[in-house]
Amino acid sequence: MTAVVATAAPSADRESSPGAVLAVLSLAAFMASLDLFIVNVAFPEIGRNYSGSSLSDLSWVLNGYAVLYAALLVPLGRLADRYGRMAGFLGGLALFTIASAACAASPNLWSLVAFRGLQAVGAAALTPTSLGLLLAATPAERRVRAVRTWAASGALAAASGPVIGGLLVQASWRWVFIVNVPVGLLGLAAARRFVPDSRDATVTRIPDLLGALLIAASWSSASQLMGTRADSVNVAR
Repeated sequence: MTAVVATAAPSADRESSPGAVLAVLSLAAFMASLDLFIVNVAFPEIGRNYSGSSLSDLSWVLNGYAVLYAALLVPLGRLADRYGRMAGFLGGLALFTIASAACAASPNLWSLVAFRGLQAVGAAALTPTSLGLLLAATPAERRVRAVRTWAASGALAAASGPVIGGLLVQASWRWVFIVNVPVGLLGLAAARRFVPDSRDATVTRIPDLLGALLIAASWSSASQLMGTRADSVNVAR
């Protein structure tokens, strides 16, 4: 995903410290992981809001995000390794934040599915770049502890997702997306101030984005087929 051999290129206008870098990048990783779990809790409310939609259609809200996120995670990380991780991180976080706001305002199911796809692309860009930036900005003797903390943020997202989702859904399912907006804006501002840029000079090949998209398409087709069969079984009953 991200090479350990990295060179940091701190900017003069950034007040970099290992603690601040770890906090900012762990927060971003937490956001991306949280969205895999928090929307599961809101799924029944989304279904009631878009009544008349089949289960296979509704499943795209969950499956579309998971498929795109998994398929693009490695190639987008390698692309950022070559051309600059900060640009990939800021671009991914900005896309994730904007798409979250668009999800909250979605007027119909398929616009929600489309914006969830954009969310997944943003998350797939910010997750590996956050790890690469962390490795480059952290002194060697602190890297193991920093990576453990970064990884623990994903585990915390998995554990807290149902709780946070349940609380937000009490107001509206749209709040599971709105909550990402202020956190994303805070992350963008903090990253620009505290996190130094880096790239991996050993990466020279452009990753196979087309192959990743083809894999995502095949997974999506399989998911749609299974959803259609589930609908058929429900109708038969």
